[in-house]
Amino acid sequence: MFNVVKKEIEWGHDTLTLETGKVARQADGCVIATYGETSVMAAVTFAKAQKPGQDFFPLTVHYNEKYYAAGKIPGGFFKREARPTEKETLTSRLIDRPIRPLFVDGFKNEVLVICTVLSHDLENDPDVVAMIAASAALTISGAPFMGPIAGARVGFVDGEYVLNPAVDDMQDLRNNPEQRLDLVVAGTKDAVMMVESEAYELSEAEMLGAVKFGHEQMQPVIDLIVDLAEDAAKEPFNFQAPDFSDLSAAVKAAGEEQMRAAYAITDKQERTAAVAAAKDAIKAALTEEQLADENLGTALKKLESAVLRGDVVKNGKRIDGRALDTVRPIVSETGILPRTHGSRCSHVVKRKVWLLRRSAPATMSNSSTRCTATLSRTSSCTTTSLPTRSVKLGVSALPVVVKSVTVNSHGAPFRPFCPPQPTSRTPCAWSPRSRNRTAPPRWLPSAAVRCP
Repeated sequence: MFNVVKKEIEWGHDTLTLETGKVARQADGCVIATYGETSVMAAVTFAKAQKPGQDFFPLTVHYNEKYYAAGKIPGGFFKREARPTEKETLTSRLIDRPIRPLFVDGFKNEVLVICTVLSHDLENDPDVVAMIAASAALTISGAPFMGPIAGARVGFVDGEYVLNPAVDDMQDLRNNPEQRLDLVVAGTKDAVMMVESEAYELSEAEMLGAVKFGHEQMQPVIDLIVDLAEDAAKEPFNFQAPDFSDLSAAVKAAGEEQMRAAYAITDKQERTAAVAAAKDAIKAALTEEQLADENLGTALKKLESAVLRGDVVKNGKRIDGRALDTVRPIVSETGILPRTHGSRCSHVVKRKVWLLRRSAPATMSNSSTRCTATLSRTSSCTTTSLPTRSVKLGVSALPVVVKSVTVNSHGAPFRPFCPPQPTSRTPCAWSPRSRNRTAPPRWLPSAAVRCP
């Protein structure tokens, strides 16, 4: 009933198994990769036609982890698993980076790669297993994918490289003095496609050796994927890259000089307006047939890329006029907001919150990017890149340690509650200078008064 194909090898300290043909048979390609007792299913589907007028490659990679894979049930206040975690998002990008450049040039059909962790033994990290499963699924799907690729995690202990170290060894390199490297490398049989690493006090030679070690160790995995594809691959999708060389030549002749002059402008707003004007001039010079060509957007992007990158290589200057070895000027300022956390009641802040100084609200500018940082009600540093971008950072990013902050939860401006002044200079029971930190504070919430 099922045409199941299964291949396995001994890789590192465990057995790596690739299996297809048992589940998700309606997908273009589906592979379950198992390393130790960690299993990841990768399913690949791709559209057989390009959407009209689409001038980019819509590749989507989703990596999913659920508690059930480790035999756990979500508990506490949240009983269900909601949006993807940070680990899932970063792993999705980790898989996307090495596979995206390997699709045939000109292929713009929609591709969807779904990697689901089915089992996690809490010893082997599923991210590398998911990368291998995704590569194998793409290879057997028939999509115009010039793979396969493979990945490996490399550690460094006592001067020796370690292939695929355990999860517990890589949780926090700072708390594990023996493990000094966490490096993930991905590549094809002949080249390295992607490297992501965290290391402590390693020389360039040791880092380069780790990349070479990972690339060498992934070769058996690539051979395993090829072996699987020989028995289970579908017929290659009949794709012919569109030939729009005549249109590209016409676009280049109509507006190369104007586009080059536009990208020579260092001011961002003026440059954006000049580039838009150059595109309008190019379209005005083309015929109706050329304007109706669905590859016009791709031809314009190709011209922009050639002008921009060519000038950087030729002249040694970036788009904003900086040299290749010059960083943008950085300007920082503190104490910019009048009523945010730490701006008022400094006498209470010093006593009831360990250290939250008046200069907590701060801003930093880097060219056209501006970032404002304050302390949020969850005792963490909220960083906002004006006007739309917002991320959260740990409080350790600031030279402060926040124990508790009282805020108005009804949307009103922040006005902290302040206890009455102590009659002596004796520190509070739970202050950092107190020896008895388990004792209750010497003031009651009912006695708190609002700050003036």
